[in-house]
Amino acid sequence: MMNGADKNPSEILRPEERGPFDLVGDVHGCFDELLELLRQLGYEVDANEANPQALPPAGRRLVFLGDLADRGPKCPAVLRLAMNMVRAGHGFCVMGNHDNKLMRQLKGNDVEVSRGLQETLDQLAGESPEFLAELFEFLGDLPMHLVLDEGRLVVAHGGLSESLHGVESRKAKAFCLFGDPTGEEDEEGFPVRRDWAAAYKGQAAVVYGHTPVDEVLWINNTINLDSGCVFGGQLTGLRYPERELIQVRAQREYYSHAAERAAATERAKKAE
Repeated sequence: MMNGADKNPSEILRPEERGPFDLVGDVHGCFDELLELLRQLGYEVDANEANPQALPPAGRRLVFLGDLADRGPKCPAVLRLAMNMVRAGHGFCVMGNHDNKLMRQLKGNDVEVSRGLQETLDQLAGESPEFLAELFEFLGDLPMHLVLDEGRLVVAHGGLSESLHGVESRKAKAFCLFGDPTGEEDEEGFPVRRDWAAAYKGQAAVVYGHTPVDEVLWINNTINLDSGCVFGGQLTGLRYPERELIQVRAQREYYSHAAERAAATERAKKAE
């Protein structure tokens, strides 16, 4: 339990940051796959889990799409790498819903320990109070979304409709974290979401994650890079502005999507 400060106001408008960028989908503790993806993207990698580093190719920077931890086997190492890269000026990271939940857990809020959070907490159990304090500060400083490259690129974990680009509001925050839910749940207790990308007509490219997809495709100038690595899928990187995809296959299934959905169904039944 921690007594950290409230989340600082985020600086989301960064039009002067023109890239080029390498954007990486939901890592969820898949440290080994992340290192391999970075190597394929041309980064110089130091794989020391206690202090991992990654130096980008000249002129490029990495952008994490959020959900750094939960479910996967090496959450502290992924968190350390992201923290090191952001602090060194080699990358950016937006807030994912799992990052937000971990932050609230570290703050001492009453959160439901589900959907992989327990794995992260178990892995953080041996970490020092100093590291946990640094982690809490890092998570608290993450922007909900970023507007980059003179407004041509928008990065948000759950996606973002055009009317909310550059907006800091409760509605924008919820969209960035969770997509566009209808307020309903399916029979397994998961939120039903509107297909906002199918109706998107904005000029800015929107790069997001959050909901695992079997195939990574551009849809109306939007692209979901969450290809379910932690569930045995792939970890996906996107070179921008080149729009080139690089993918690394998961070494194994670390977390069962079917088991998670079954657990969600059980929670929904208990709530009835």
